[in-house]
Amino acid sequence: MATFEERLVELRTNAGVSQQTIGDVLEVSRWAVHNYEAGKNRPDFNGLIALADYFNVSLDYLVGRSDHRDIVR
Repeated sequence: MATFEERLVELRTNAGVSQQTIGDVLEVSRWAVHNYEAGKNRPDFNGLIALADYFNVSLDYLVGRSDHRDIVR
């Protein structure tokens, strides 16, 4: 299974959005997003939720615990 870093890069590039755009969504700098993708830092819980919502994927998929993108409600 993919890591959080790999999933974030995959989701962001497939969506065609920049690190700056994701930074704006999370209210962090582009460098913070770069560091997330490089595995140097991780977003906080609220940031993870915002990313999952933005990309419309489950938290388990985002953090690499599942290969199923769908959100189960």
